[in-house]
Amino acid sequence: MRRPARAGEPRPVATAPPCDANRVTGEGKMLQSRQGQTARHLHLSRTLATRAAPSVTPSDLAWRVIGLLSLYRLLVPLLLLAMQSLAGPDWGLLAARPKLFVSACIAYFTAAVLLVIARRLKWSSLRIVALVNASVDAIAVGLILYASGGIASGLGILLMLPVFALTMLADRRDALLIAAVAALGVLAQQVFTGLAGATPAADYTTAGFVGALVFVVALATWPVANRLRESEALVRRQEIDLANMAQLSQYIVQHLRESILVVDAQDRIRLINESAAQILGDENAYPDALIGEVSPRLLFLLESWRQGSGGNEALPAVDPTFVAADGGRVMRAHFAPLGSSSPAPVLIFLEDTGLIAEQVQQSKLAALGRLSASIAHEIRNPVGAMSHAGQLLAESPHLTEEERRLTQIIRTNADRVSGIIDNVQRLSRRERARLELLSLPAWTEEFHAEFCETMQWPRARLMVSGTPSDVEVRVDPDQLRQIV
Repeated sequence: MRRPARAGEPRPVATAPPCDANRVTGEGKMLQSRQGQTARHLHLSRTLATRAAPSVTPSDLAWRVIGLLSLYRLLVPLLLLAMQSLAGPDWGLLAARPKLFVSACIAYFTAAVLLVIARRLKWSSLRIVALVNASVDAIAVGLILYASGGIASGLGILLMLPVFALTMLADRRDALLIAAVAALGVLAQQVFTGLAGATPAADYTTAGFVGALVFVVALATWPVANRLRESEALVRRQEIDLANMAQLSQYIVQHLRESILVVDAQDRIRLINESAAQILGDENAYPDALIGEVSPRLLFLLESWRQGSGGNEALPAVDPTFVAADGGRVMRAHFAPLGSSSPAPVLIFLEDTGLIAEQVQQSKLAALGRLSASIAHEIRNPVGAMSHAGQLLAESPHLTEEERRLTQIIRTNADRVSGIIDNVQRLSRRERARLELLSLPAWTEEFHAEFCETMQWPRARLMVSGTPSDVEVRVDPDQLRQIV
């Protein structure tokens, strides 16, 4: 049976366990920004969930109570009619007004059926539902009491359960109003009974006692019902928070560069991101799939980790690698338990060994760059001293032409070494290239002469050919020299 719409009730966003925070550090500022935005949306939805819940809403508990009360209304008149048919007209309850008694039971049953049908309507307020039900119970039970001869029949007890149930759905003011309607029905039928014939004075006292008992039931029930409503509202808000946290976890896991999946104690995949699905095979890797069907090797590694490592992440006795579904990558599996239960769900990280080797190579290159920069810095001072000594030697008036040529070689190569040192240090600092427009033939001839002079080769030993005379390039001269 379809339930009415629940006014004011927030709807959680539907859709997995949190991941290891230490492995997320490489995701960068963009992912952190997205996480911050999602967290802000979570905070907003949590605030809205807290503020949107009114004091009384047609919740699941309320409709369950109304459903049980409807069943009670259907059973009471049927039981009374069954007792009437079994006991016959001499039954004490029928001695006063037997036809009215039967008619009142039929009317009560009909009203109960109509209230069950009315549950399909979109009730805007639970207060209206409670007051309508209370009015129907007060009128129907009042008619049954009147038909059975008044309060002395003992059927006034039929009002206690409806008052108890409807008070659970109302606030304090409406709880008193429901009790007042029920008490008014009891007193009204007693007045009409007295007008119809002589009744003992004690019946009025009994009617007043029943009316007072109705108020006692309402006042005693309301605090308990209020705590139940608060507990239900708290559970509802927690469900919204959990749903949003699950969505946030799913968002974070799906945007991680690392390949992650969660396997439960029955070796079924509970969570897997797109990267891990590509490694294990998109067609087979999906939630609720058995990990053994997706990757038998990964299942073997998981069982070895569970049995032999005692919960440690390392696999000392087994090579924790397997081949990806595409056959071109070798993956390394890392395991981490989730929770303290045994067996516990397991978080599995899949690392590409090729990427690991590449990272190691990059680290080596970075260290080599720092070492080169350090060596270049140490060489700068001796080269500067040699260049300065060559300049002082060139100022001597007693040098021969051959000696002056040698001092020129010293100065040229010292300048070249200084340029190399500057380039190495600039590369270690990752400075931008200084682009210049160069005539490639002229630069080539200059480099050819300098190189042959440095190597003390005859110029005929190194030939330059195939260079057009009108080629110009925009390049850093120092970097071009290093390349050549």
